[in-house]
Amino acid sequence: MNATVATAACAASFCPIVELRQYTLHPGKRNILIELFEREFVETQEAVGMTLIGQFRDLDDPDRFVWLRGFADMPSRALALAAFYGGPAWQTHRDAANATMIDSDNVLLLRPLDVPTGFISDANNRHSHGSHDIDEELVVITLWYGAAPAIEGFANYFARQIAPLLAECAAPLAASFVTEYSSNSFPALPVREGEHVLVGVACFADHPAYARHVAALTHSIAWRVTLAEALTRFLVRPPETLRLAPTARSLLRGSYRRTHLPSLSTNVSTGDVL
Repeated sequence: MNATVATAACAASFCPIVELRQYTLHPGKRNILIELFEREFVETQEAVGMTLIGQFRDLDDPDRFVWLRGFADMPSRALALAAFYGGPAWQTHRDAANATMIDSDNVLLLRPLDVPTGFISDANNRHSHGSHDIDEELVVITLWYGAAPAIEGFANYFARQIAPLLAECAAPLAASFVTEYSSNSFPALPVREGEHVLVGVACFADHPAYARHVAALTHSIAWRVTLAEALTRFLVRPPETLRLAPTARSLLRGSYRRTHLPSLSTNVSTGDVL
């Protein structure tokens, strides 16, 4: 893909395919990786057709780096990854990046729950390299694990019962995703297979806003009943929560609000579309 065309496509894009990547790092190496990543691996990935959605510090694990990137579809994912990992930026800096990592294989391949529930990312809103982190903002990702026969039913239950309750408790979802079951189109980078996951993303302007949300859930009888029903009917274990601090150049931040989606001709909900 022509770099100019790819960059223009990334300027304001909806991503039907998303990777949620969680890296376990050597102690004390996270800031080193983030500085390198945000200097060398943001524009260079977007130049070959990816969208860098967000980069984060895990607030509950000082040695975990979490990030999201998106693609137009699975074939273009293969082309973009081959172009980047075979290209000069990665070839020049991969040893330094890999030296910070213990494990980089904790990767979920996702698609929006339905067309209105994905991200719109505008690379023109990204801060320049060298900007300071905005420490008070918070992104919370919740992973709901189901069994294969039950996950579709849970997705419907989530949209009808859980998402509205979250909104009532001051956490309207910025996006929601389910497992993308297509074969990994770039086998050199492993993804977690055999997973049946629904992922919800909520954004908070600051930590007190998140605390108010948690308090509202804690005191909500409707929430306790709904969660108990979900665990009984659909889920194989309690949900997993990632509390994430956006890095300086992350597009996805606490201030993110879902905007109007462009007209799409494909039905994302059916999966047709480092």
